[in-house]
Amino acid sequence: MMNNRKIRVLLADDQPLFIHSLARVMENRAEDIDIIGIVENGSQAVDFVNGNKPDIILMDIKMPVMNGVEAVRIIADAHPDIKIMMLTTFDEDEFVFEALKFGAKGYLLKNILPDEVITATRALYAGIDQVSPEIITRLTSKLNRSGGDLRDLGVNDRKVPQWFVELTRLEREIIKHVVVGMTNKEIAFTLNLAEQTVKNYLSNIYGKMDVHKRSQVIKKYVEDGVQDFN
Repeated sequence: MMNNRKIRVLLADDQPLFIHSLARVMENRAEDIDIIGIVENGSQAVDFVNGNKPDIILMDIKMPVMNGVEAVRIIADAHPDIKIMMLTTFDEDEFVFEALKFGAKGYLLKNILPDEVITATRALYAGIDQVSPEIITRLTSKLNRSGGDLRDLGVNDRKVPQWFVELTRLEREIIKHVVVGMTNKEIAFTLNLAEQTVKNYLSNIYGKMDVHKRSQVIKKYVEDGVQDFN
């Protein structure tokens, strides 16, 4: 990382084995992340942030006493600078809508790898919202069928190219920097990532876009008009 300040993270989940394992993995693999608390329900999360100041909260949806959606509503209203990322296996559409509407900045499924949680946490700290591609696809399909407005979710209401739907929020952010001519090193510095991490993400981007070099990324980005969806 590019500075000495650690990212202060609160974990909220009622499954002890999962959440304590995640805490150990994150702290062991990410020297820039400090797990400052672990709570078991939304009510405890609300109480915790009133006496502490996490940068990021990773929070489950289904918890006893107070669920994650209600906790997001309360915390985001009182502490809008705290970034909340829902981390759950419960991907029903109504909960996604509610959590995002109330102020959640990320929504990831628990089937992703621990290193992806770490990357998403860093990206969210840098100001890049994180939503699993599977969830974006579900929401896009649902809103298109119902005639809803995709702009409610931060997406333009024109048809979204499939390759763009498959990108993560971090991959979209990297593309934007590529388009303006930034090098991998400059992108890494800007997003607080390792340069090799940027290279790995670019490889994933090339595969999803079916291209082989930066100039083709830029050409497809402009021709498909995806800047309107960011």
